[in-house]
Amino acid sequence: MNRAALFDVDGTLADTNHLHVVSWWEALRQGGHRVPMHAVHRAIGLPGEDLLDHLLGEHRDHGGDDRMSAAHDALYATYFDRLPAFDQAAELLRALSKAGWTVLLVTSAKDRELKALREAVGADDAISDTATSDDVEQGKPAPDPVRHALDLAKVPTSRAVFVGDSIWDMKAAHCAGVAAVGLMCGGIPRADLEGAGAAAVYRDPGHLLTGLGDSPFARIPA
Repeated sequence: MNRAALFDVDGTLADTNHLHVVSWWEALRQGGHRVPMHAVHRAIGLPGEDLLDHLLGEHRDHGGDDRMSAAHDALYATYFDRLPAFDQAAELLRALSKAGWTVLLVTSAKDRELKALREAVGADDAISDTATSDDVEQGKPAPDPVRHALDLAKVPTSRAVFVGDSIWDMKAAHCAGVAAVGLMCGGIPRADLEGAGAAAVYRDPGHLLTGLGDSPFARIPA
């Protein structure tokens, strides 16, 4: 049977979380909202609409949401030509692909943003498919994106591992019944990732790559 390696991208394979923080902070400021950057950082990983609800509350005037989302997208797009991948992110994906894993991306990014991220990571030869929040009714932390990725890979939950950097990633994987691996390179502490459902936590892609033999990936036989 196939095995699926599911990966978040922002903050997991690409060092982009703080670029999102600055872009959302400025977009919120333009919309008349003062939100501390640490609060914005904790919300990164949620789809845009859910991020705004999380930071500003669901029961509010949503009239400025589209403008703030557009402002974030425009600001973040200025970094597209220089998005940085984490060291050994591509090597990690290729190692799993060569070992027979079906590698899929599970992300809220789409269109030009997703294209820029994939170019930054530079491992398209190892990536089989992508599941985005647009493919499902609810994005992370709902399990829908993870379940959609499992459908694309045609594997059961017991044959998959999800790697992400946010509590939203961990909760989505846990709710879907998939083993979750947390990476701290996105800026979220180990305890928070474990509290949200991570079965194992590593510093970054390189740390996971060197420890694959003792990781949740090693617990799923070929």
